[in-house]
Amino acid sequence: MGAAASAASAESAAPDALAAPAAPAAPDPGARSHSLLRHNPRFRRFFAGYAVSELGDRITEVALPAIAVITLKADASQVGLLGALVWLPSLAGVFLGAWVDRQRRKRRLMIAADLARAAILLSLPFAALFGAVTMAQLYVVAGLCGLAEVVFHTAYPVFFTGLVSRADYVQANGRLAVARSGAAMAGPPLAGLLLQAASAAFAVVADAASFVVSALAVGRSPVAEPLPDAPEESVLRRSREGMVYIARHRLLRSTLACASTINFFTFFAFPQLLLFATSVLHLSVGAYGVAMGFGAVGALLGAAFVPRLVRVVGVGPGLAAGAVLLPAPIALAAVAHGPVWLCGVLLAGAEFLSGFGVMLFDITINSLQAAVIADAVRSRVSGAYTTVNYGLRPLGALLGGVLAAHAGLRTTLLVAAGGGATAACWLLMAPVLPIRSLERDLPPAPATASVPATRSATRPGAE
Repeated sequence: MGAAASAASAESAAPDALAAPAAPAAPDPGARSHSLLRHNPRFRRFFAGYAVSELGDRITEVALPAIAVITLKADASQVGLLGALVWLPSLAGVFLGAWVDRQRRKRRLMIAADLARAAILLSLPFAALFGAVTMAQLYVVAGLCGLAEVVFHTAYPVFFTGLVSRADYVQANGRLAVARSGAAMAGPPLAGLLLQAASAAFAVVADAASFVVSALAVGRSPVAEPLPDAPEESVLRRSREGMVYIARHRLLRSTLACASTINFFTFFAFPQLLLFATSVLHLSVGAYGVAMGFGAVGALLGAAFVPRLVRVVGVGPGLAAGAVLLPAPIALAAVAHGPVWLCGVLLAGAEFLSGFGVMLFDITINSLQAAVIADAVRSRVSGAYTTVNYGLRPLGALLGGVLAAHAGLRTTLLVAAGGGATAACWLLMAPVLPIRSLERDLPPAPATASVPATRSATRPGAE
């Protein structure tokens, strides 16, 4: 099933007066939704680079394990370690975010992170020319690329809020989600073609090139960035402040708990799905791949329609609905019985609904976070959010494996669905559901590290 929101996400507040674009009075939401790409050339350039980079990432997700399995004959434990190393740098997000917060030019850090990932990936085809690719090199490439990605995404929130106006947060995140979903559909087949045309080591050249395109797009999208407050503060102190800021902010506290719960429980099921589909539902690997493709279709439709849906139901209700729709469909697959074709249809339906839920959750939570986090602490809060949210994924996968070994795969998937759906309860502990509009129901994000109250549902001083 799909992963939960990023922490730039996430994963993911209006900038200060110098950085904020001037919004017209009484904006027409419908008009804005159709004009973002046309009337914001900076966002248009960034969107193009982002879409190319996402496509490259999907190619590498296939190519790296292929190098390990096909070229180096790696066993399951080595492949598992390779996957874990991609996520390992997220545990340092709280410290990386604090370091990024001290930097004056966060856009330059994003460019540097893109170029660093391009250079790191190009080391693989270079080594392949001499037949010198090793598992050790793959481990280093996975870890360093993961580290650069954390730096990019902790610098991204300040860039994003300088790139689009607050009224366009939902629409902009929707557009970016369309790019991610489209890449999820096109990336794996393209990776297969590249792997047939050349070795896996040379297929990653496409991802390296995509990072160069992304760096150029970010470089051609200048934004005004607020200066860091107290740049002399230590990284350790800023790291603690990022955690404390989340702990004291009711909206961030509840949304982090919600996203982390979803990540924890869905990773009970995610590593087990292929085994469940082939050994319990008796699907072929090809049929399993087709079912997963329906998840990408659901995500693409979700990315296209969620901004419109949110304008009707509101940000808060949309977030709550996504928190349920993302994990709950796993139960549909868990109870599948009968003919193989029926089991395949149920698995595909579960993936489709979950893919739509991922987009509904991601777009709303990223937009809400952008609207409430103070400018001065965006990167450190993003880093703290990443550490907690993504740090629970390996733990969920580990406990899911133990549960599957003792209670069976169906039970594990049912626990993942039920436990993940309870994540929506965290949203009841903060005034999330009454939030319909980011502009009307939330005060402007402060320029300093103060924690604002929600107009519609929070008493003055309640924080």
